[in-house]
Amino acid sequence: MVATGLSRGFGAGAARVEALRQASLTVADSELVVVLGRSGAGKTTLLSVCGGLDRPDSGSVLVAGQRVDQLRDGQLQRFLATTAGWVFQTAGLLPLLTAEENVALGLRLAGAPEAAALRAARDALTVVGLGERRAHRGNELSGGEQHRVALARALAKGPALLYADEPTAQLDSETGGAILSLIRESADSGIPVLMATHDELAAEVADRVLRLDDGVLTSA
Repeated sequence: MVATGLSRGFGAGAARVEALRQASLTVADSELVVVLGRSGAGKTTLLSVCGGLDRPDSGSVLVAGQRVDQLRDGQLQRFLATTAGWVFQTAGLLPLLTAEENVALGLRLAGAPEAAALRAARDALTVVGLGERRAHRGNELSGGEQHRVALARALAKGPALLYADEPTAQLDSETGGAILSLIRESADSGIPVLMATHDELAAEVADRVLRLDDGVLTSA
């Protein structure tokens, strides 16, 4: 990924807030880049702009040969469904579906045949250590297990880039550490990762650490 000169503001006049100010960064293959910053520093805005969930006011984002900032409608939906893998603060599982069904659902919505989607789901759950829990419903899993299912859901599509937005924010230190280790392993397997967090422990698994303060992105 190559992002250049990203700016994004909200509001107008005296109430306008500049969440990003000419932010530029790259994420290479197999690299885990961590963006550290306090709450309100603009981390989620940065990830959203880089990952197609929001558009910059100016600047460009290139991921897997696609100008993400220029994608529209069907092209953008396809990018989100097949190219970008997202992990958020909350797991966002459907509680009555099994872990396997939760992971396979996104693949089915993207057009994958049922058998292929279930096979990919089982493989991804095995990678995150939940192969034996795949038949358990979302509401039968612990918080840490739910977050691992969410990571498996993102990995199952074989994303060109994994976006992790505060993935440990709602977890205790031990469970959060396990999630960070799995994200590190994802990068080691060849999937580039861009993570935004206030968790200083994330720096220990990163290849590179950046700081974001009042919308200004700098090297740590």
